[in-house]
Amino acid sequence: MHKFLPGLVPVLLGTSAIPVPAAAQEQAPLQTPDQIVAAAPAADWVRIAPSDLMVMNLAPDAKGSPRRVVIQLISKPFSQGWTGNIRKLAAARWFDGIAVVRVQDNYVVQWGDPDGEVPGKAKPLPDGLRTMSGLEYTADAASATDPALRRKIAALEKVAGMMSKVSDMAPAEVLRSRDPYALVTGFEAGWPVASDSARIWPAHCYGTVGVGRNLSPDTGTGAELYAVIGQAPRQLDRNIAVVGRVIAGMEYLSSLPRGTGEMGFYKTPEERTPIVSVRMGNDVPDLPGYAYLSTASKSFRAYMEKRANRKDDFYIQPAGGVSLCNVPVPVRALPL
Repeated sequence: MHKFLPGLVPVLLGTSAIPVPAAAQEQAPLQTPDQIVAAAPAADWVRIAPSDLMVMNLAPDAKGSPRRVVIQLISKPFSQGWTGNIRKLAAARWFDGIAVVRVQDNYVVQWGDPDGEVPGKAKPLPDGLRTMSGLEYTADAASATDPALRRKIAALEKVAGMMSKVSDMAPAEVLRSRDPYALVTGFEAGWPVASDSARIWPAHCYGTVGVGRNLSPDTGTGAELYAVIGQAPRQLDRNIAVVGRVIAGMEYLSSLPRGTGEMGFYKTPEERTPIVSVRMGNDVPDLPGYAYLSTASKSFRAYMEKRANRKDDFYIQPAGGVSLCNVPVPVRALPL
């Protein structure tokens, strides 16, 4: 007979189960998530350093309109070996002239050297790039700084210990009932993350940028990158390095023609979208500033709860929960 601990599990599931009493729902203003974000005070926004932004200019579209994609590189403690390589590649202008080589529907857009796998034709990589271990896909959970996330990790450790004494079912089997990919989910310094209480890792959500690689033990250098353009492929978590997220220009990637070859690769050079240039944000004079809503702020908490329990002029029945990747961290452009 299995003995469960009702009331303890929801504490761990911040982004999965956020119940709101019926009375509170009736009395709360009929705000939308967007209205909560718009009303967030300036103090709740965190400016992104231009040096943490990667600006990728695709070739103009068929009408001659420019297509600029802005990517925020992930912060410590995650994937710093790969982001260091990406900075070196951008400084060496290595990305200039490569192309989007793959667009797989409901999955990813991938860019890199079209001849990267062809001996004698691959574009030489700059010196000084690091080689990383797959162990670096995750970080020590003790490095988490977000108070809510730290509380969840601590609660997980406590509940897992209690469950091990009262149930013949593995604690992980019970606790993963709401998020099938992790025991704990939350946010760390603006990034959606997951944890098993010992390790912590960034999650693959829509717009996530990761590093293409060959079969393990290869972990990729950062010269080949992809962006998620479909349903969150969380099965990639801990299997590939997450290095950033698209914060502007996502429409230019998600609307590219799908590849007709295997796994969405383009069959001919003419199908590819050339990449004109990639520069770090501090090297782009006309780049606006960007800021994200602090995931430790009261505004973000209210925004997250509203996404889990929306009831307004359109929504009739609150969902009573929300998955990690359905709480996109708001990012806004700032005046030049």
